[in-house]
Amino acid sequence: MTDQTIQTLPVLTSPLLDLAGIRHAFFTRQGGVSTGLYASLNVGRGSKDAPDDVIENRRRAAEHFGLPEGALNSCYQVHSATALIADRPWNGERPQADGVVANRPGVACGALAADCAPILFADPKAGVVAAAHAGWKGALAGIAGATVLKMQELGARPADIVAVVGPCIAQASYEVGLEFLDAFTAEAAENVEFFEPGETPDKAMFDLPGYVLHRLRRAGVGACEWLGRDTCAEEALFFSNRRAFKRGEPDFGRLMSAIALD
Repeated sequence: MTDQTIQTLPVLTSPLLDLAGIRHAFFTRQGGVSTGLYASLNVGRGSKDAPDDVIENRRRAAEHFGLPEGALNSCYQVHSATALIADRPWNGERPQADGVVANRPGVACGALAADCAPILFADPKAGVVAAAHAGWKGALAGIAGATVLKMQELGARPADIVAVVGPCIAQASYEVGLEFLDAFTAEAAENVEFFEPGETPDKAMFDLPGYVLHRLRRAGVGACEWLGRDTCAEEALFFSNRRAFKRGEPDFGRLMSAIALD
């Protein structure tokens, strides 16, 4: 993993996605115009932040790719296993889905998160990229595999796809009820490996990034990794729903992860 600063925005990147003809960025919360709880690069149109500030923040993120704000395509995320092909800039449209796939320049595929796992995908041979949002519900439902299947519709091959899980809540920060364990082991008994005992018998610690990587491997991707950054623990760099909830804060900002073809 390397840190870069392009057009004043600090971003995180992965060597797996350092590919010719492809640009990607896991944006942090830094470099925007929002204030207060949303300081500063809040891109969440579903937040209670000032709409003009959100638009400016999205414009800055899009500018990182040399694109207008309307070409930063992200969904109205619903914790589903639905991915869509973006064959044009959406110009503010927000279809309900959790994955965005493209095979043309001029659009950036984006995913929002604030503890959920953003995933960026690329098949450099086929020239297909994608972004997906994997909260625990979407991860369990199969958003990783659904995004790979949608990429295949555009000519990608799973073995040629690389995928990177961006900043998200880490196991040490993610205490859940035992109903989580039941839901995941009902899907596959092997999923028990992504849980550790919590501080009390009725709690467990869930490894969201580990599980998302597991689902990516099940989908047949050629290589995948997690950046190893915990959104809940690293307040200076990331927004966190869990951290805001623990503090009794009324809302939280959203982070952007995006990828595009040059």
